[in-house]
Amino acid sequence: MVTTVDSPAVGGFAPTLRRLYFVRFAFAIVWALLVFLTTKSGLGAIGVVLVVLYPLFDVGSAVVDARSSKGSGSVRGIYVNIAISLLATIGIGVAAASGIPAVLRVWGAWAIVSGIVQLVVGIVRRKMGGQWPMMLSGGISVLAGGSFIAGAAAPGASLTNVAGYAVLGGIFFLVSAIRLGRAAKGN
Repeated sequence: MVTTVDSPAVGGFAPTLRRLYFVRFAFAIVWALLVFLTTKSGLGAIGVVLVVLYPLFDVGSAVVDARSSKGSGSVRGIYVNIAISLLATIGIGVAAASGIPAVLRVWGAWAIVSGIVQLVVGIVRRKMGGQWPMMLSGGISVLAGGSFIAGAAAPGASLTNVAGYAVLGGIFFLVSAIRLGRAAKGN
């Protein structure tokens, strides 16, 4: 079943949100590939840049989302996400100096908190259609965050699961973009 966009305010920002979701999908795939290829033997300088870049990209994406969503009344959760992702950017940058386990702990905490926010934003936006993948993604984020924190204590902790998490998140953005397009055509 495809849900339709029911308000002009929502319909007005759905195309922007759809484009943003496509960009987020592409970024997640490229980012994950680079993390997988560059952090096999440790974090290194490129790995540090990549792990800091991901939450920073999330901030930029949330700013675009907030600007396009102003008339819909659903920006409070987005502003919370911006603050959380800025804190994650700083935390991951600091944690990177201590290595992959520290990065995994901060990343895990970020995944849990931002997953809860993503779930709430998806629920608020559910009438516009295309949000069930975001709600599911938020729930998975919470679970994945717990696994990252637990994985930080494992011998030979790596960022492989974080790369996989980014790919899965990217797929959810792709599905949401496609569903938003279908919902807009249903009007």
